[in-house]
Amino acid sequence: MLELQFFTHGRHWQVDTSPPIDLAVTLRFPGPQPRFFATSAATARPLQAGEFTGAVASGASCNCSVLTLAPHCHGTHTECVAHLTHDATGLAGLTPVPLALALLVSVRSVPLGDLTLEPGSRHERTDPVITRALLAEAASRWAGDPWTALVVRTLPHDPGRQHRSYDGPCPAPYFTSDAMRWIVEREVTSLVVDLPSLDRADDGGALAAHREFWGLPPAARDARQALRGSSLVTELACVPDAVADGLYLLDLQVPAFATDAAPSRPVLYPIRERAR
Repeated sequence: MLELQFFTHGRHWQVDTSPPIDLAVTLRFPGPQPRFFATSAATARPLQAGEFTGAVASGASCNCSVLTLAPHCHGTHTECVAHLTHDATGLAGLTPVPLALALLVSVRSVPLGDLTLEPGSRHERTDPVITRALLAEAASRWAGDPWTALVVRTLPHDPGRQHRSYDGPCPAPYFTSDAMRWIVEREVTSLVVDLPSLDRADDGGALAAHREFWGLPPAARDARQALRGSSLVTELACVPDAVADGLYLLDLQVPAFATDAAPSRPVLYPIRERAR
């Protein structure tokens, strides 16, 4: 086993690298897949190049597939402020990112009820939402620790969400703007969630939680207006039931795509604080 140690804010931590905790949904071609917003599944087909067909089963010398997918819609993905703006630095310019001290918390959504959302956003009183109070309570035990990444697991955990089709105007819980302000106040620069989106699927295009996270004014399209333009959001992750809430080391693995989003693989490593 490789043992890692690191120091932050004057505190000494030890990392256990032997049991990496994979938070990514395995995207199967073909097979059961998660899907959000897109009407079709992600696909793979053999490459055709002249007389070559990239499938060993068809007699080719090797397999070579052409993949068709929308990162935002098919599986675990990481996105940046370019998702909402023009002239923004893509993921390739913002990654790789350093390992980060991360807090994993579990929350159970509540009905929106009388909570106030931004004018013009579409919502229903029965919508399941993640609120500031829920996050603050879940994180209270670790409020004084110097984590800069946050992993949010929503309850109840359902293994079927790894291949769920998220259909309709509100197929999953979403974050209120006030909840996102709490995350911003905590100076979280990498947010990992097991939801298909921070916002309601059909919110009228407001994307208020995304905008709050990146520090973008309503309707702003200029990346230079983003106060937190280097922060990253990872959606459609999957946190195993057996993983306890608490502090971990986050290794966010993102390919060098010069795009607003890309498939990604967030990995957690257990840590413990060493006595002084």
